[in-house]
Amino acid sequence: MRLVFGLTVLGSGSSGNCSLVATDQCRILIDAGFSARQIARRLSSIGVAPEDLDGILLTHEHADHVAGLEIFARRFGVPIFCNPLTAETLRHGFLAEFNRWHLFQTGATFVIKDIEIQSFYVPHDAVDPAAFVLTSDPGSIGFLTDLGYAPKLAIDRLRAVHTLVIETNHDERMLQNDPKRPWSVKQRILSRHGHLSNKAAAELAANIAGDRLERLVLSHLSRDCNRQELALEAMHGAGLDILELVCAEQRNVSPHFEIKENPLVAREQVTPVYPHRDSHDDAQTMFDLGWQAG
Repeated sequence: MRLVFGLTVLGSGSSGNCSLVATDQCRILIDAGFSARQIARRLSSIGVAPEDLDGILLTHEHADHVAGLEIFARRFGVPIFCNPLTAETLRHGFLAEFNRWHLFQTGATFVIKDIEIQSFYVPHDAVDPAAFVLTSDPGSIGFLTDLGYAPKLAIDRLRAVHTLVIETNHDERMLQNDPKRPWSVKQRILSRHGHLSNKAAAELAANIAGDRLERLVLSHLSRDCNRQELALEAMHGAGLDILELVCAEQRNVSPHFEIKENPLVAREQVTPVYPHRDSHDDAQTMFDLGWQAG
């Protein structure tokens, strides 16, 4: 039987983030940022029962990624996979007694059934934010959400993925002109531990694009400070229109994206149109390696 390996974004944006990665043998949620009822409803719409999940993999502890975690775990008993600092932050109420935690050190590689998961650090204002590459026989999916910039080590980890879920949080001009957010919040969002702008995400994607990358799923778009057409425009401006480009939505479940084996047929290459910040990347690589060694 041919292995099916695929991705469905149950929803992504300012108010909640949750995705399903599945093979014929394994089903994993990435984050649980909607209510338990809403997650179950969205899973049901694609024919998946919550009881059939093999785990919930957490990127970090912010509410738009874990809002439904406690009730969902209590109701369905799904194992939770995260790093120790994230678990420590979340272990209160029912989750303090929950006995199906599976902890990994950021930087570790581990396996859930037939899906290999490679974790790595990304800079964001959380206790220990992580990004992931999930691999099964046909190929790999990268999850890169909630980060201020991508260290060189993260870029290197993502070069072999077939599909990349990448944050395109805001348009810089819309954020700067937003009357709802004080300047201190805008500074946090724009900082190196904040969120990727459309332009920064396009620069990052162009740096990793090659023979393997086939699809970009643009995620975590700000409700007030971004629009789909602006995120897509940034990708086109970086020469990424040779890829399949999709914007994930807050209120709607995405189509099912199948991950297919790439025969590495030569094609037109993406030439980054933005400058590459080598000095910052090299410094961050040294930081990451030292942090992981501890």
